Amino acid sequence: MVIEKGAKFSLDRLYRYLLWRIWDKTKRPALFIGLNPSTADENIDDPTIRRCVGFAMDWGNGGLIMANLFAYRATNPKELRCVVDPIGRDNDDYILLANKDVGITVLAWGNGGLYLGRGDDVAKMLHGCARLRITKQGQPQHPLYLPKDTRPFGLVDG
Repeated sequence: MVIEKGAKFSLDRLYRYLLWRIWDKTKRPALFIGLNPSTADENIDDPTIRRCVGFAMDWGNGGLIMANLFAYRATNPKELRCVVDPIGRDNDDYILLANKDVGITVLAWGNGGLYLGRGDDVAKMLHGCARLRITKQGQPQHPLYLPKDTRPFGLVDG
C-alpha cells in the first residue's frame, strides 16, 4: 500500500500544524487532535502517529490528519510551559481547516489539555467530536497506550 505523507510546519520548523497520512483518497480521513507534536514529520512516524494510523485504518477511514492543541514540537510536554507561545500563531486556523471534510474528529490530548484551558477552547471550536476514553480529570485520553481495538464514542459538540 502506498501512503502519501506530508506535514505543514512553521518556517523554522519549531511548530508543526498538521501532519497527514493518506492511503485511500476515495474515503474521508480521520482527524485526531492530540496535545503537541513530537518527532514525527513529513517522512517519519512516531509511536503516536503509528497508533492513530492503526485506529484510522481499522475504522475504515482513508487517511489520518493529525493536529494538536499546541503546535510547538516537544518530546516532553512539560517543555510547553517554557515556551512563550506553545499554541502557535496559525494553529487554530489549521485545526479548523483540517476539521472541514473528515469522516471523524477524535479529541485525544490527555490531561495536558488542561494547560491554559486549551482543551476546552479547542473543543468549543469544533462540533461532532468523538473521544476514545475519558481521563479521571475529564479530558479525552491520549491514544498511545489504549488497546488496539478501542472504538471512538460520544459524537458530541465540543
